[in-house]
Amino acid sequence: MPEAAKSIRGGIIASAGLLGTYFGVLGLVSGWTATVAQFVAFWPYIVALAIGFGAQVGLYLRLKQVSQSRHQGHCVAAASDSGTTSAVAMLACCTHYLTNILPVLGAVAAVSLVAQYQVELLWIGLAFNAAGLVYIGHRLWQAQHAYAERPA
Repeated sequence: MPEAAKSIRGGIIASAGLLGTYFGVLGLVSGWTATVAQFVAFWPYIVALAIGFGAQVGLYLRLKQVSQSRHQGHCVAAASDSGTTSAVAMLACCTHYLTNILPVLGAVAAVSLVAQYQVELLWIGLAFNAAGLVYIGHRLWQAQHAYAERPA
């Protein structure tokens, strides 16, 4: 059972790390008051993204414990892609604040476009999260069944 506890602990740390990244980056760009206001407005999405990412990390850690397969690299890629998408989606909800500091770089149009589609980007992040959970969960299921079928 200690292996499962390590996986759960790793997932919780990953969730907290993603939330820390969200608050850290947006706090630096927008200030604490604006960051908290955006979190309050979009908390269901942000919390769901963080939990989904943490669950993927936990499943991956469990898969790593169960499986000694050479195909583990695929799961690492899926978890990192999904985690990156989660972080980008979380940060996209507040990128319209970047219009205050990026006009010199000509990025106002891009930031404005992202700001218009905040909720849609969050849904895309949730979809990637779900896909990552399904993929890693399936790989874990396969690994557990392959391990159970091995002769003792």
